[in-house]
Amino acid sequence: MIDLPLFPLNLVLFPGMPLNLHIFEERYKIMIGECIDGRKPFGVVLIANKQPDTSRRAAPCLIGCTAQITGVQPLQEGRMNITAIGKDRFQVETFRHDKPYLSGDANLYPLAADISAQTRHISANLRHRLKRYLDILQRTRQGQFQTANIPRNPVTLAYLSAVLLQAEQDEKQSLLEADSLDDLIRQLNDIYRNEVTLLDVLMNPPDDLDSNGTFSLN
Repeated sequence: MIDLPLFPLNLVLFPGMPLNLHIFEERYKIMIGECIDGRKPFGVVLIANKQPDTSRRAAPCLIGCTAQITGVQPLQEGRMNITAIGKDRFQVETFRHDKPYLSGDANLYPLAADISAQTRHISANLRHRLKRYLDILQRTRQGQFQTANIPRNPVTLAYLSAVLLQAEQDEKQSLLEADSLDDLIRQLNDIYRNEVTLLDVLMNPPDDLDSNGTFSLN
């Protein structure tokens, strides 16, 4: 069990994902200052009900990802810009409110990653679909990606696929909460299969559409 300072956000952080934050609230100045001095991470948790993190109605998710601070830009009045990188998945056992900021008693919750032949097979399928997805987005000028650099390691590939996916944060949270690597890759395969199919239709509409955008029976 670890005492983990928590930063509730309206986004899901994954291992390996970069994070940029502007720190200006007093409670977060204190929290990040303590993390910097102690060289320790903080935890990022999604606010499940999309309330501001200052609201008493805000409901942070129990499963999140630690963030290790990698860079700090000091600003006036104690404000700062920080860069961090997602490190380890964790699960909060108890939220605590005994500090100026939210914290929790948490356990690290590593992804069960038994990389079998089956895992490598479904991972190869995901890699193919991710490459197809990124190729389509590049053609629509929605991003610039070096698809030749897509990793082959199943864990790295799975988390990169989750980060790059253009989806609602609650859908990403369900990916972060996957019980195992195989479960995560299968979920991503299903999502990317649907996304690629939809993007293909949008990029290449059927020829038998009439002027009203409906299918012609002739």
